[in-house]
Amino acid sequence: METIKKSTLDFLTAIKCNNNRDWFLANRPSYLDAKDNFESFVQGVIDRIILFDPIIKGLEAKSCVFRINRDIRFSNDKSPYKSHFGAFIVRGGKKNGDKYAGYYFHIEPGASIMAGGAYTPPAPWLSAIREKISDSPEEFMKITGEKDFIKYFKSIDGEKLKTAPKGYPKDHPQIELLKYKSYLVVNEAPDKLVLSKDYMDHVVKTFKAMKPLNDYLNVY
Repeated sequence: METIKKSTLDFLTAIKCNNNRDWFLANRPSYLDAKDNFESFVQGVIDRIILFDPIIKGLEAKSCVFRINRDIRFSNDKSPYKSHFGAFIVRGGKKNGDKYAGYYFHIEPGASIMAGGAYTPPAPWLSAIREKISDSPEEFMKITGEKDFIKYFKSIDGEKLKTAPKGYPKDHPQIELLKYKSYLVVNEAPDKLVLSKDYMDHVVKTFKAMKPLNDYLNVY
């Protein structure tokens, strides 16, 4: 079973402290080794997710893993590289992250996470989610009340509107759920777990507990 190597986390620690092109080029072999390790792990996760979510069958890690280069065009932080490796496992690959709920995870020293749901969905998708929650809140409440959901995520996370969304009265019985601008779940993993032989199992079990919510949110 594929595992995350300590040298991979060590590289991410080092690049955070040496976030410049000269250092990166001088340490490119370490980067390539860490990148290969992460991509192999991602492929292992995909191969196991297929067992309970066959819609992603045929997906390859390379279409899910994000580049380490940061987009600095609109950022005050001009650091050229990320200090984490991230991947979004979703039908069609990461390019469809604004269309479907999927399985995101990234490894970062002291801040590794698994996450899913709908992150800042475009207006038509967000409207469809709110309409579904308004029409069938019982299904949503059942999913978020399941034992495994609570075990891995506790509750829904995400930024909320301060007032009722357009088209809904402020006294709507589900108004607090309808205020969400994102419908997220997050599970954090300490470095000790990330480097252990149990990490793959933990990631897959977390994503399996996430699937009913993703299915609910994939409304079109």
